[in-house]
Amino acid sequence: AMTHTTAQPERSSRAATARPTVTLTGVQPTGDLHLGNYIGAIRPLADLAGDLTRDVYVFVADLHALNSRPDPAVLRERSRRLVAALLACGLDRPNVHVYRQSRVPAVAGMAALLNNVTAKGLLNRAHAYKAAVAANVAAGRDPDHGVNMGLYSYPVLMAADILALDADEVPVGADQAQHLEIAVDLAQQFSRSYRPGVLREPRALIAQTTATLPGLDGRKMSKSYGNAISLMAEPDDMRKQIRRIVTDSTPPAQPKDPDTCTLVALLRAFADPGTVAAVEERYRTGGIGYGEVKARLADAIDAHVAPMRNRYQRLLTDPAELDARLARGEQNACRRADRTLARTVVAMGL
Repeated sequence: AMTHTTAQPERSSRAATARPTVTLTGVQPTGDLHLGNYIGAIRPLADLAGDLTRDVYVFVADLHALNSRPDPAVLRERSRRLVAALLACGLDRPNVHVYRQSRVPAVAGMAALLNNVTAKGLLNRAHAYKAAVAANVAAGRDPDHGVNMGLYSYPVLMAADILALDADEVPVGADQAQHLEIAVDLAQQFSRSYRPGVLREPRALIAQTTATLPGLDGRKMSKSYGNAISLMAEPDDMRKQIRRIVTDSTPPAQPKDPDTCTLVALLRAFADPGTVAAVEERYRTGGIGYGEVKARLADAIDAHVAPMRNRYQRLLTDPAELDARLARGEQNACRRADRTLARTVVAMGL
């Protein structure tokens, strides 16, 4: 998932037009969203979608997920849960189109065409492939051990996601900047090989600040670290997870530094400013224990998340509504991608 907060688009050389700006992003169906995903990616995206001059396309990257060969039933369930969570977290708006990547065939078609203007050397330099090779070499294995073409050509499919939807802008953090650069590179190469103006060159929507939440152990919240707090957990489960947050042994009466405390970092993301200021003041002067702060944090998170959790659960128990929302998003994405693919096919002489 993305990791950004407020963002400003780079200046574009294209003249401003009356049509909406098309913003596109994708989310991997790797499991249930956690609080860090929400604060770092989903909430900022919902804020962007509040600008009705934008059309926001959000896809569940189920084709990308195939390179790790997940169990088909698990992949389907994770994809539906992710769609329900995205809609529940503020993206159920008329100008937001949520869709499954696999249900837009023009994306796969575009990837097949883009392969023909993609240099192998470019993919050799892609971060995910280089990391897999480095891990294999360090372990004494063949450099390409366990590498399938889904992993190797991941950047081409990512470029197809962006270019097929004719996107103006793509939110990028440090971990995804290269994918956008490759998409721009392939659009430019296509223009040189065939003709300009067929594929729109996307611009970056650059995060001015990056919001990352600490997890249970103080490190960045991540499923891979096993320190994540599930966004849609039931209230009792959420409180149990919050009680497990690691703190030091400073007694309540002793002053503490709020800027180094995981509890305060989480409180700042979810509580109202008055509550945060009061807790921070009591940290500096002394007189507050971690147990009290954990209880306040659990209350603040539950107040924020409860409406989203209720909406999420209603969507999961009403397959017809979830399917209807998906159908609208997927029909819209298909219409847009089909037009781009048709232009591309003609330009290539097919």
